[in-house]
Amino acid sequence: IEVKGYARFASAARAAGVDGVLTVDLPPEEAHALIDSLKADQLDPIFLAAPTSGEDRIRLMHECGGGFLYYVSFKGVTGANRLDVASVADKVGELRRHTDLPVGVGFGIRDAESAAAVAGIADAVVVGSVLVNRIAELADQPEAIAPALSEKLAELRTAIDAAG
Repeated sequence: IEVKGYARFASAARAAGVDGVLTVDLPPEEAHALIDSLKADQLDPIFLAAPTSGEDRIRLMHECGGGFLYYVSFKGVTGANRLDVASVADKVGELRRHTDLPVGVGFGIRDAESAAAVAGIADAVVVGSVLVNRIAELADQPEAIAPALSEKLAELRTAIDAAG
């Protein structure tokens, strides 16, 4: 994004059918030029809220962002397995007091049980590492990747729908 330039990136993203952009290494405090370019091309800037995000930062993400607010469910790295649903529910409630953006929750969602639990408290369930890990497990069987991902996503979807 930096090399291409914000305006060129936003234009290319819009032309490709992108609706929103999540830049995990560019916080809203430093993203003014990118935000302007994204909004000029009718793209939503999406920001990450963390367990440590305070009221001022949440308000800033609301003012600068769009589409949804991505809540990182715990401190640590993606793919870890430490989802505390009660603390996630508390923080989602706090986020909703400061923004009307939908709240998507990611990190720690590894199976149907955790997906259903998050679906009960958030507007969206964000899943990544469990899919990437499955791809890595099947790297020597490329023909098996799509069916395995489809099966995993169907399992998660069924759990999410049942929680609704």
